[in-house]
Amino acid sequence: MNYKTEAKQEGYFLSQPHQPFFILGIANAVVMMLIFALSYKGIFVLQTDILSFHVYSLVFIVFTNLFTGFLFTTFARFCQAEAIEKTYYTKIFYANIVGSIIFLLGVYVSHFLLLMGMTTLFISQISVVLKLTQLYKTGKMADKKDPFWILSAQYFGLASHFLFIAFELGLQVQSLAINLGFYMYIIFLTFSVAQRMIPFFSHSFEVKNENFIKYVFILLILKTLLSSFNFEIAQIIVDIVLALYLLREFINWKLPLFSSPSILWVLHLGLFWLPSALLISAIAHTAALFLHTDFYFLGVHLLALGFVTTILIGFGTRVTLGHSGQVPNADSFATKIFWFVQVVVLLRALYSLNIAFGWGAAFLFDISFTAWLVLFLVWGARNGKVLIFGAKK
Repeated sequence: MNYKTEAKQEGYFLSQPHQPFFILGIANAVVMMLIFALSYKGIFVLQTDILSFHVYSLVFIVFTNLFTGFLFTTFARFCQAEAIEKTYYTKIFYANIVGSIIFLLGVYVSHFLLLMGMTTLFISQISVVLKLTQLYKTGKMADKKDPFWILSAQYFGLASHFLFIAFELGLQVQSLAINLGFYMYIIFLTFSVAQRMIPFFSHSFEVKNENFIKYVFILLILKTLLSSFNFEIAQIIVDIVLALYLLREFINWKLPLFSSPSILWVLHLGLFWLPSALLISAIAHTAALFLHTDFYFLGVHLLALGFVTTILIGFGTRVTLGHSGQVPNADSFATKIFWFVQVVVLLRALYSLNIAFGWGAAFLFDISFTAWLVLFLVWGARNGKVLIFGAKK
């Protein structure tokens, strides 16, 4: 390959913001989960708490890159603002690479390097939020309610990121950092985007309750605080109320659940995982109180895999196809990937049940984390050529 061709391909890779951030997020999804799994099995010893590593790496090194790619591509349209400059988002992309590498080195070598990596990623995330804030303020869109909530979730992400760094410096804020980052950043951000885009893609013209997202926000704030300070019974009540409220609203949208193409039904499936996971979480917490057992983050993983990952794979596939000049339809192979996401969800749920009921099936951990690796490796192999070179699959 000659230098002109190489330059052209590199230029394409960085020509749209979703492309580099999607590739980085997919690569990190494989690397971070592999490191966590090997550490969980005692093969590696980390320079930080393993729970903090697991949550931090997925939230801020995997999901944040995927969301940044999506929002840097779409948020300007949401606000009717100018597109983000290539020089701006490429600097953030390179900073995220550097931050991820320093973080990984620190995980094994030095707690100081770990902090340096986290600080680099935190500064990079600040740059992301500042740009989104600028788009929000300068955009000409008259109705900015949806962008407001999306941006609010980003600020909660910054707060959580700061608390993770504070925890590494010795402050006892781990629980709040985790719950804030998970519920008010990742879950609320996914929800804020999904409740805007999925009805639009599905041609649902039902009038939404104007207070819907506000009430969900309040209930998620309650859930975050209750989870952080271990008020189990109150958390169960909030989970049930939130799940039923979400379910009622989603049904009122009259989405074409059984007649839509797979590029849409996977988004519908992901959407309904949100109330389903909350209900199952309430049941698991109730059972844990009476059975005196631990369902090992069952509800959390159903939300992270069933809701967030399903939505991200669906949106990621749609954006990748649509912004490469292809029709955003999922062929049979892509549809199989969508179904495989649900296999990953089921396997992780089985591992939680194994812990709760003492089945002794420790191999379920190996199978579930391997399924996660396969999911992202296959999706990356399927879409990587499009994202890097712009060629059709």
